[in-house]
Amino acid sequence: MLHEIIISGFGGQGALFAGQLLAYGALEEKRHVTWIPSYGPEMRGGTANCTVIISDEEIGSPLVRYPSAAIVMNPPSFERFEPVMKKGGVLIANASLVSSVSKRADIRFIPVQANEIAAELGGAQMANVVMVGALLQATGALALETLDKVLEEHISARHRAKIPANKQALRRGAALAQELARV
Repeated sequence: MLHEIIISGFGGQGALFAGQLLAYGALEEKRHVTWIPSYGPEMRGGTANCTVIISDEEIGSPLVRYPSAAIVMNPPSFERFEPVMKKGGVLIANASLVSSVSKRADIRFIPVQANEIAAELGGAQMANVVMVGALLQATGALALETLDKVLEEHISARHRAKIPANKQALRRGAALAQELARV
């Protein structure tokens, strides 16, 4: 099992946090993992992305040229990563901001109205967690229950009240990805 994942968006959208959730989840499941953040000079509003590799075996290189999965949270991220997706890969797009639709027939494209779902759950900043839920459902990279535990262990004290809503966000994203897989 090998998942090479890119998560990309504007600074402040939680791309790096989403990657950390996946990395901590992989550690919890005793998998090999790398997490490499990358962001522009302006944190909020600039570009931010990270690469997460989850594997059952040792990871030879932390660099990913052709991701097997990607979460793209804004139009520039879609334009950058959609063309380089590995054949058979999964592209999860925040359809709240990304109006483009993938024309590639060799990948699975999953549009998620992440901002609207997050707002329904009480916080627009949970859009990243909604998309992580969709990614987990589409790829099987980690169990949702593992991420529940990670949220409880790694969310800061000032955000602890948001843990139940974040767990709901994971499940809403997963349910949407499952529903779209049937269509």
